[in-house]
Amino acid sequence: MKSYAMALDLRDDADVIERYKEYHRAVWDEVLEGLRSLGIAKMKIFLRGNRLFMYLEAPDEFDLERNFPRYIEASTRAAEWDALMREFQTPVPDANPGEWWAVMEEVFDLYE
Repeated sequence: MKSYAMALDLRDDADVIERYKEYHRAVWDEVLEGLRSLGIAKMKIFLRGNRLFMYLEAPDEFDLERNFPRYIEASTRAAEWDALMREFQTPVPDANPGEWWAVMEEVFDLYE
């Protein structure tokens, strides 16, 4: 099992942040089904201010750069959700060019 941590910012606007939270209280069923179909065993998103932190666990064969684009291409609802969420989001300042959710380096694991 692989684990990933990623960071992304929301636009720094209280209304935007609240709307983003509202959407995530009722994620579309097709989005949830699509994520599960990728083999994602666990996904959590945390918020502090306007900074998002996502944690996910996926099978060893999972590849972020390969699997997420396939998921978006395979489902019009997933593509709609992605486009809608991007209206609220902006990459973190130190994201690589073209990187949306910035992958974070693991520096400690209590369980290893």
